[in-house]
Amino acid sequence: MLLSAYKNPVLFFLIFIVSYCAQAQETSGYMPPSDTAVQSRLAQWRDLKFGLLMHWGTYSQWGIVESWSICPEDEGWTQRKGPYADSYTNYVRAYEDLQHTFNPTGFDPGDWAKAAKDAGMRYVIFTTKHHDGFAMFDTHQSNYKITDPSTPFSKDPRANVTRTIFDTFRNQGFMTGAYFSKADWHSPYYWWPYFPPKDRHVNYDPAKYPDRWQQFKDYTYNQIEELMTGYGKVDILWLDAGWVRPNAASDSVKGWQETIRYNEDIDMPRIAGMARKHQPGLIVVDRDVPGPYENYTTPEQQVPGAPLDHPWETCMTMGDSWSYVPHDNYKSVTQIVQLLVKIVSRGGNLLLNVGPGPDGKWDPVVYDRLKGVGDWMKNNSVGIYGSRPVWPFSSGNMFYTQSKDGNRIYVYVLADIDTVKLPAILDIPLVSRGKVKRVTLAGQQTKVGWHATSFGIQVVNTTDINALKLQHALCFVIDYK
Repeated sequence: MLLSAYKNPVLFFLIFIVSYCAQAQETSGYMPPSDTAVQSRLAQWRDLKFGLLMHWGTYSQWGIVESWSICPEDEGWTQRKGPYADSYTNYVRAYEDLQHTFNPTGFDPGDWAKAAKDAGMRYVIFTTKHHDGFAMFDTHQSNYKITDPSTPFSKDPRANVTRTIFDTFRNQGFMTGAYFSKADWHSPYYWWPYFPPKDRHVNYDPAKYPDRWQQFKDYTYNQIEELMTGYGKVDILWLDAGWVRPNAASDSVKGWQETIRYNEDIDMPRIAGMARKHQPGLIVVDRDVPGPYENYTTPEQQVPGAPLDHPWETCMTMGDSWSYVPHDNYKSVTQIVQLLVKIVSRGGNLLLNVGPGPDGKWDPVVYDRLKGVGDWMKNNSVGIYGSRPVWPFSSGNMFYTQSKDGNRIYVYVLADIDTVKLPAILDIPLVSRGKVKRVTLAGQQTKVGWHATSFGIQVVNTTDINALKLQHALCFVIDYK
């Protein structure tokens, strides 16, 4: 059906327009940044295509979901487990006591940076503070932090792990980004001990207690200012907990926003202004809050079906969990490579998450997967970095990108399992843009036999190409005269 539509340009154009407009309609709230320095940084970031995200905190000692088990909501990801699970109060007390046993002496970000760089990753986002409020940096606003004397690792010279990670990755040429949760379930200014917490939201009405809410706003501002002034150049401020937002920015059509009762406005103009004063050109990602402080959007654990009309990034776990879980089910090299290809063909970036363990090390499987991705990237990244989406974007198991100048098309053919196997004759639909000059196979010396057709090109020596037994995906490079 799809191939016949490609052979009928009018039919295919109609199919594309319907699907693309449906997708664009979902993203109509995006506001491009007006600051030219931010525009420039954003353009640089869009060319990087592949980044590393890390969720790490005291919760890694229990091998459980990050933060959410102390949230009093009855959701699948908030379930409490273990010996304290029968009492919410006892569970939270035991959870917060994890601070006193957190000692990741195996922490070596040099190993992480090397593995990530060899895999082709070009930027890093690190979780400086998740919703539970435990700071993985040396904040002066709270004692609930990795550098507090009550935390065993505080005696280690690498204790300020955020600074150590940023310095290490920056020295390897990475853009650096600070994940920061706008919610803080440990702060008495967010979950006031006078009231029990009811759900993920602030547990009092900020309009009724404006002084307490102002204290939380100042607390948040001060912590972010610490990150913007004491950790070298920061390229991205990646803000999570999208329910902390002005009421005017809420959308009750989205299910998770139905529970928003209060106006949790933390004054993003003030925060962003301060952050960019210290870090000119800073990209701000106020997740799920459409407006001037969501410089790019972050679809989570999903790949959009068509290109979006603005900068975006899929954040996705390498395993099943964002945090470290023993014996996690990690994606294969083929799955990771093909996710990257699909996302880039839609004009996005892939931010792939890894959860370090309680000893400060990655699971050995993570290194294995990243090595496999890096081996593939050595020959096939030509159509990844700095590329742009190009119509028809995909056809069956073929996914398209193009060079910035539009003189070259890259067609990635994905493997059904692990090894690419082409049919006897491969038809590659292309939009007419002049005469094709040559067709080559990225990273290979094998000559490609092809000829032009009325709807694109046809590759005819597929037996020779199949004999190469290329893994995960192969890349045809199509040059125009």
